[in-house]
Amino acid sequence: MDSAKPRKQRKGRFNADTHTRQKLVHSHIAKELKAKLNIKKRSIAVRKGDTVKVMGGSNAGKTGKVNRVDLGRGFVYIEGIIRKNSKGKELMIPIRPSKVYITDLDMSDKLRKAKLGLS
Repeated sequence: MDSAKPRKQRKGRFNADTHTRQKLVHSHIAKELKAKLNIKKRSIAVRKGDTVKVMGGSNAGKTGKVNRVDLGRGFVYIEGIIRKNSKGKELMIPIRPSKVYITDLDMSDKLRKAKLGLS
């Protein structure tokens, strides 16, 4: 972003390309995981299959596996964190990636391993 103005910050997020939106769904990595895998980065993109812990909101403290990442809206959906709608159907609650931290990574992707330097 070139501007510090809140209006232009919101506009930039709203009109961002998909590759830019991917950067907006990064979350911090747990200290234990960083030490175990010897990761130097503070945060990494959240992906389906990662295990995360919710740190904020009414679901704070709950842990679960990421079921879906919505780049368009910038939300993460976690298994086990649900609510019922007026018809009784169970829906997953959308959570901002800034409100979670990653406790376990899904390392099935070779490119992700290479990016972290784990080969």
